[in-house]
Amino acid sequence: MMKRALFLLMLAGAVQAGELRALDDQELSQVSGGDGISFAAHVVLNDPTLVGAVSDSRLSLGFSGGGQNRYIVFKNVRGTVDMFAVSLGVQTRSDGGGDYIAIGLPGYVHYTNLGFESLSVQNDPTAPVTNSLGSLYINGTVSLQGQVRFWGH
Repeated sequence: MMKRALFLLMLAGAVQAGELRALDDQELSQVSGGDGISFAAHVVLNDPTLVGAVSDSRLSLGFSGGGQNRYIVFKNVRGTVDMFAVSLGVQTRSDGGGDYIAIGLPGYVHYTNLGFESLSVQNDPTAPVTNSLGSLYINGTVSLQGQVRFWGH
């Protein structure tokens, strides 16, 4: 609470001193920031412990070929994913070729019972699942490094 009050007092003093002003395009192009934006996520899919939870959820992917439709059906996709330190920023290329968007991979990802109950291939995605090609559940932690970069030509 004390830090917040001190920050507000400093901000008020800066405004009164006239230190805040609009920047033109030339001045703005010279401004450099910190590391961009970083965020964390806690994603829960179909939590079976919730009241009224769905007991037969499906994720279907449809394909058409030879005049027939087929669907890959994942039954009861669920689990929890925790990740943090995903970053998003604009960087300048070292060769002077312009700017690019850099998405930093998460330094920490933790999976808890992430997966699906069954996998099947069917003609009708809403039909009962009678055949299972297996199930998958992932539990564990992953640490990643690096960036995914996007730039225009």
